[in-house]
Amino acid sequence: MRRLLPHPGSELDDDGLVEAYRLPGGRALRVNFVTSLDGSIAVDGRSAGLGSPGDKRVFRVLRALADVVLVGHGTAAEEQYRAVLPESTVGRLRSALGRPAPLPVAVVSRRAALDPASRLVADAVAPTILVTCASADAGRRTALADAGVDVLVCGDDDVDLPAAVSALAERGLEQVTCEGGPQLLHAALTAEVVDELDLSIAPALVGGPERLLPGALPAPARLELRQVLEEDGVLFTRYAVGS
Repeated sequence: MRRLLPHPGSELDDDGLVEAYRLPGGRALRVNFVTSLDGSIAVDGRSAGLGSPGDKRVFRVLRALADVVLVGHGTAAEEQYRAVLPESTVGRLRSALGRPAPLPVAVVSRRAALDPASRLVADAVAPTILVTCASADAGRRTALADAGVDVLVCGDDDVDLPAAVSALAERGLEQVTCEGGPQLLHAALTAEVVDELDLSIAPALVGGPERLLPGALPAPARLELRQVLEEDGVLFTRYAVGS
């Protein structure tokens, strides 16, 4: 993988890639997506159709550097999310970086629609977190808590994302990597809680219905390009949001 911006031309090994994505200390929420050139985020409903070996490396590095992964329930279900375990590739990379090997996953669901028997819950070493709201079914919330899920009630009729980010930070989970989907990205941008967009751009045209954003934002989000890497024609960008 080579750097195009800043310092163009330099090659990055595994350690260099980690440093290229490392954040300074403190609270931050970064969003990670892969898209085609026309803004599609999936092929046949899965993001893997746009992926590449480099995209997988960046995905693992972002997870290795994060305190918690934030994901919408729909994306977690479609992409068949599982708990991040110590013996996994990400877990081993986290250990090599001196970080706790297990990585908690926080699932956003207004209806508390998380299956307590799923592998995301049942296999978790670091307890899975449900981010929901007060209107979610109390029985579901209780069942998930009984299954070991850390249930965060943030908001009344919908999830209050600023409150959720603060609640995660209070648990020591300050650096958040959000992995989508589009509805959660839209909500996070609207709530102005996104600090960085890490966008992998695949050299493909898809024309599919699943887009990076499902609708117009209240106002355009202004981004500042900070970094561009390239491998096999795929561009790996870092944008500061709201700079």
